[in-house]
Amino acid sequence: MSRMTTIIVALIGTGLMMTFVIGLSHSISTGFAGLKGGLPFMIIAIFVIALALYDFWEEAVRKDD
Repeated sequence: MSRMTTIIVALIGTGLMMTFVIGLSHSISTGFAGLKGGLPFMIIAIFVIALALYDFWEEAVRKDD
């Protein structure tokens, strides 16, 4: 794949994953668990999103062919 195609596909995939994880975290925090019950998952979700963004940067944007 070309570099631009790789960046676009990786951006779409990372965006979809982030949308899912943020929505899941929001659902847990506003549901039965409440903010205190959903806080550990929210912290894990933020860490996972940070790792996904770092991987996107390393593999798609910064990578030299």
